Amino acid sequence: MNVYSAAITLIFVMDPLGNIPIFLTILNKIEAKKRKAITLRENIIAFIILLIFLFFGKYILAGLSLSAPALGIAGGIILFLIAIKMIFPEDKHNTYAGDKGEPFIVPLAIPLIAGPSAMALVMLLANQEPTHMWSLTLALFISFLVCSVILVFADALRKVLGERGLIASERLMGMILTTMAVQMFLTGIENFFSLHKF
Repeated sequence: MNVYSAAITLIFVMDPLGNIPIFLTILNKIEAKKRKAITLRENIIAFIILLIFLFFGKYILAGLSLSAPALGIAGGIILFLIAIKMIFPEDKHNTYAGDKGEPFIVPLAIPLIAGPSAMALVMLLANQEPTHMWSLTLALFISFLVCSVILVFADALRKVLGERGLIASERLMGMILTTMAVQMFLTGIENFFSLHKF
């Protein structure tokens, strides 16, 4: 997986467009300038957390004795489930609607940006491409920049795209991610059978 495809996959999994309404709901009572600063701070925290999982996730996998094909198949299934939720979104607003005050790390950085799926994905990418860690770091940085820009300017984007535009964009991203998830699953199956020839 090259830098471009890795960055696109990470952006889809982080789902910044789908997170716009939730971010705006949580930060609704905070003034605009401070809202942007908080959003940028939470994105930086999420980036650092994903960077840790990118470089040290392999030790977690080694400790659990997980094989590369198993991780690839599991990653494909996880991405597929994420894609289905993007195409048929659930109402996440109520989940975080009760949060009051200025959020710190939870729920913006974790789990909205650096959720379990994003953490699993960076570990999967690091396991598949152990000799291209700097390329993966660049891909993660690109996805961080894209997500930061989208979420920092969430107010303007919602005005331009509207609620229907945001939903349509998220569903389109979900359809693309579905294809990528199936490919990842098939690659994992292929690797499994190439390692276990009957």
